[in-house]
Amino acid sequence: MDSLPDLTSYDAVLFDLDGVLTPTAEVHMHAWQTMFTELFAAWEISPPYTERDYFDHLDGKKRYDGVAALLRSRDVEVPWGDPSDPVTADTVCGIGNRKNVVFERVLRAEGIAPYPGSLALLDALAAAGTTVAVVSSSKNAEEVLQVAGIRDRFAVVMDGVIAERDHLASKPAPDVFVEAARMLGVEPARSAAVEDALSGVASAAAGDFALVVAVDRGAGEQALRHAGAHVVVNDLAEFVTAAPSDPTEEHTA
Repeated sequence: MDSLPDLTSYDAVLFDLDGVLTPTAEVHMHAWQTMFTELFAAWEISPPYTERDYFDHLDGKKRYDGVAALLRSRDVEVPWGDPSDPVTADTVCGIGNRKNVVFERVLRAEGIAPYPGSLALLDALAAAGTTVAVVSSSKNAEEVLQVAGIRDRFAVVMDGVIAERDHLASKPAPDVFVEAARMLGVEPARSAAVEDALSGVASAAAGDFALVVAVDRGAGEQALRHAGAHVVVNDLAEFVTAAPSDPTEEHTA
């Protein structure tokens, strides 16, 4: 295994949630697939929904932005609507709300636990006194963190609720990562960001974070590096067991 940079040497480490700290990405993927498969069949939209659609159009984005992006990929446009739209509404917001009903049902029924490797890294960062935050596009972030039992570990949770309230652009724009750094009182140029989504990696890279770490949960190493990742790992446990190196060496990989 190649040596990895020492994350405790940064002023702060900002983590995406779904797919990085908890396997909620799998719940999201299942909920999106269920909802869009039914929608595409009912509306006779082709080509059919595939897993690749999740990574290309939905992963890491705010819910309604993801709906609009995926429909646009099929040359389908519907009214944006309002977040209060019922799940029966054929609007971007209504469609997004349909998906969230499935997600919440699965989360509450089955619960969620952090990835063991991610928890080990959080323990190591806490022992070193390194500040950590969550930067998630999900409006469910607070509930997921509570269910997973790790909410109290984070000084700041920058989520989809705050992003919508403050009119912050969705990933891949840098807004949410930069705002989370501001909330923490740290500079991106002295901080690290950890993501698994292409849009999230691009967001952190655009925010000029000193180190952008990607966890490859299916997006693919080359695609993650192309999006701006300096380091790609399969699991965050690698940072706990690896000998530290100069992170600038990773930038040329």
